[in-house]
Amino acid sequence: MGTPNWMINTLLVLDDDLTDKQKTEGVKIASRASLTGVGARAGGDFVPIAGMIVKQGLFKRNDSIVLKALKVMTDQIKITTDRGIKPDLSFHHRVDNVTSIHSYGTNYVSSFAYWTVNTAGTIYKLPDESLKLLIDYYLDGICQSMAYGIYPDPGAKNRDLSRKGDLGPEDTSIPENLLKSSDYRKKELEEIIKFRKGKKKPDKTWNGYYWWSSYFVHQRENYFASVRMYSSRQNNVEEPYNEEGLKNHHLADGSNFLSRTGREYIDIFPVWDWQKVPGTTVVQKPVLLHWNQIVKKGLTDFVGGVSNGKYGAATFDFKSVHDPLKARKAWFFFDHEYVCLGAGISSDADYPVATTLNQCLLNKDVVVKTKNPSQTLSRGEHNLKDVSWVLHDSVGYFFPFPVSANINNTTLSGNWRQITHQSRATDEQVQKDVFTLWLDHGKKPVSASYTYIIVPGISSSSLERYSKSKNIVILANSTKLQAAKSKSLNISEVVFYEPGSINLGNNLILTSDSPCILMVKLNGKTIDEISVSDPTEKLSSLRLTVNVPVKSSTTNWQWAWNKEKKESTISVDLPKAEQAGKTVVMKFGK
Repeated sequence: MGTPNWMINTLLVLDDDLTDKQKTEGVKIASRASLTGVGARAGGDFVPIAGMIVKQGLFKRNDSIVLKALKVMTDQIKITTDRGIKPDLSFHHRVDNVTSIHSYGTNYVSSFAYWTVNTAGTIYKLPDESLKLLIDYYLDGICQSMAYGIYPDPGAKNRDLSRKGDLGPEDTSIPENLLKSSDYRKKELEEIIKFRKGKKKPDKTWNGYYWWSSYFVHQRENYFASVRMYSSRQNNVEEPYNEEGLKNHHLADGSNFLSRTGREYIDIFPVWDWQKVPGTTVVQKPVLLHWNQIVKKGLTDFVGGVSNGKYGAATFDFKSVHDPLKARKAWFFFDHEYVCLGAGISSDADYPVATTLNQCLLNKDVVVKTKNPSQTLSRGEHNLKDVSWVLHDSVGYFFPFPVSANINNTTLSGNWRQITHQSRATDEQVQKDVFTLWLDHGKKPVSASYTYIIVPGISSSSLERYSKSKNIVILANSTKLQAAKSKSLNISEVVFYEPGSINLGNNLILTSDSPCILMVKLNGKTIDEISVSDPTEKLSSLRLTVNVPVKSSTTNWQWAWNKEKKESTISVDLPKAEQAGKTVVMKFGK
């Protein structure tokens, strides 16, 4: 078949010592511009091939080849709106705006980490600023989209999920190589190594929204959760290249993966029901469309998240690209729990619509509380009424308003060949014990809704006490407004799908003149902090009003107190261009 075009292009750019045949073919194919655009792509192709040329230069003892290749590699360490590291520290291998942080994005930093350690202390070493950006991307991009910085999040994967063993724990080679190359963020790199070697129990917390990838993460000491979405600014998922990921149709339809151990989904995918991806609301069709119909451009621009680095919320004005289905979905993340709300669930399809809370490997008992005392379910399929909570694998699924729920805790069968046509995949039967919990909205629902709270790391007795604590208040769940409040944290998280007002409690009224997503931290009736973002990524500013005085202004926001109306007006300048969709955090003085 000959040398691939993109490899020839790379060789042409980096090596002057090629055969005439290679040079002639390379010149005919493309220029250097096509190399960095359509040809060899940043990270996935370009950097590893450049590394090959470095080795070639070393073998030849040719400084000019080595320096030129390393210069071309170093030029790839940058924030870009094209292929590579994005302004939010996610990673895109192609121009579809689909996250590839755990595939090409990890290969990218791995390739550089290898050369950083091998060139450290020499004339070939990478510039300090390039190395710092690489470490920032590794820690704040890759590691924060992993459970405890150890296990890759299935929600940030693509066709890789059809590869056996793909969700195993990451090794320490990358952070060790980065540590040998720089003292920058040394303690954090050392901690990642200790976590992965089991020398220290993970104890970090973080929360963040990657607005370039429509991807949200939330880490606590005893669990990791994520939300993956898509908008009109991107495709829903990666193309099923090489005929892998043949059932990924609904992978980004608001998927909400939850990990306590990091092993909940390892190699489950041959037996999975791919129309019951955790967190998603999906029409339950007899069969999925052909895999060449998986990839579609998103249909809605109101998709986003708000985060202050510790707490946050995500919102998805969901319009299915595969079915006549729409819903407004939101997730509100606190410490010991997070809230999942859905409203306006409507479909014209002749099949039932289901919202799946989880589908993971079965681990021991499933306990359910209805009007009767809690009971341990036998193995099988169950349709239960008046369910208050479900407990499986130390994760509680709490329903503030009892519901009818479906539970499967049984053995499922499948094979790898169903989800990938790679030669390594066979049709040999695979069996897994699986736990699935979902809500059935019926056929052709009109404005259906759901409300549930996920409480990780809890026992049945503690879950029963939790259900009576009333810590979480559902402030609103409609097509206009979705909101939840944690009384213990005194934090309210709100999605305005249109301009409106909300009572945050104690008769504190907040009004927004534009659709947005925001979070309010109170100290009594005093506002300590407001975080806000624009999911549409179109607004240049917005105005909020609250019926209490606030203080403090910066260049990004201003406030004014109207004594007659007894309300404060807060005018916020929103991030623009490549920062559009990023959160503005406003801290107020006493």
